[in-house]
Amino acid sequence: MMRSDAPDAVTSGSAPDAAADPPTPPTPTPTVAPPPAASRHAIVLSMAIAIVAVLAGSGLFLSGYTLGQRAATEPSTPISEADAFRPFWDTYHTITDTYAGSEVERETLIQGAIKGMVGALGDPYSSYLTAQEYRESLQGINGQFEGVGAEIATQGSDGAQGCAPLGPSCRLLVVGAIEGSPAEKAGLLAGDLILATDGQALDGLTVDAARARVRGPKGSVVTLRVQRGVAAPFDVAITRDVVQRREVTSRVLGDGSVGYIRLFDFSDAAAVTVREDLAAHVAAGRTALILDLRGDPGGFVTAARSVASEFIGSGPIFWEQDAGGGQLQTAALPGGVATDPKLRIVCLIDGGSASASEIVAGALQDTKRATLVGQTSFGKGTVQRWTELTGEGGAVKLTIARWLTPEKRWIHGVGLTPDVVVDVPPDLPAGSDPTLEKALQVLGATAGIPIRRPAV
Repeated sequence: MMRSDAPDAVTSGSAPDAAADPPTPPTPTPTVAPPPAASRHAIVLSMAIAIVAVLAGSGLFLSGYTLGQRAATEPSTPISEADAFRPFWDTYHTITDTYAGSEVERETLIQGAIKGMVGALGDPYSSYLTAQEYRESLQGINGQFEGVGAEIATQGSDGAQGCAPLGPSCRLLVVGAIEGSPAEKAGLLAGDLILATDGQALDGLTVDAARARVRGPKGSVVTLRVQRGVAAPFDVAITRDVVQRREVTSRVLGDGSVGYIRLFDFSDAAAVTVREDLAAHVAAGRTALILDLRGDPGGFVTAARSVASEFIGSGPIFWEQDAGGGQLQTAALPGGVATDPKLRIVCLIDGGSASASEIVAGALQDTKRATLVGQTSFGKGTVQRWTELTGEGGAVKLTIARWLTPEKRWIHGVGLTPDVVVDVPPDLPAGSDPTLEKALQVLGATAGIPIRRPAV
């Protein structure tokens, strides 16, 4: 994710990274990551939220940083680092004291400094957002936002995803269009590259800045310059609307013995719905289950742990490795409703399955609890933490750990290889879904009802 890493879902999400308006986003207990992992992360400044999604956001400098006279006497500059910070403060004071080009706003300088500091990391999943950008990015957390409904990520000229900043060798990639969204209605497809918005190239922007250009109020129009394959770029005008992401869908397939659940992103509410739907399928006597994570850009690690624990009764769901190399296990939660080994499980993945989706799929694969069917997943193996800054400071999203599968595989930049690989032709007939058909074959079932291709 981008829910977000999430997505717009154009989140973070969106792709893929999560985002939303209320200043009170869902706060897992503890707030940083799934318990018990969370307790070891200090909550810096006002609040921190752990998130694993394709897309990301950002934040402000240091909370409580007081701007004063000279580096050695700045209240928040440690004496031991005074010499290192002197060029920064000299530059700041030179600008505020002598710059004659236009009026200088202190907040603008501070925000630029923070943005530059985070950008210097060269990490596409770490970023800074002003207070307004942060509020807008939070929209995706509750599943509703105003935009076009395209989940995005970045893709390098070599095909690798997760580059930054945008430019000739790093393009904005459409991971998928949310079902029923303006993006889907306009014909945007997974794999499309967005080169410009309203005639302005995206070169030099971060994913968050590009997302801000694509999003906008309901009823407004944005024109996207789109590259599809080797064809010449073309423009698509899309009227923005309120996009409501359906987080979970459930139905019955085959001869009635196969329960199917599609998960579109990972929120704590979605994890509860998955549990309820799984319980209903099990209570109905279904002996096989399909968990569809295709096009799911990720979300909160707490939700990933909860969903995986519905199938895995004990042992690690994933490991977190911090900057010092220390590893901490996040174990399965007790009481999963589909842990009976007699239940046969298939998990569907594709190139849009990222982060939290990969945590779940990787756990199911390593524990041999499910057969993975589909295409190689996105390959995002890091965990980010949102840190809100005091007042109107905005927020910083920072990569704080790597996550590893139960067998301690790090899939970053590589992705998960399905146990059963399905080649999907680009010119699929309407209504066909070879990946789902293969999953039913693996389970020894037939479609039984017309198969609707899930949105990606």
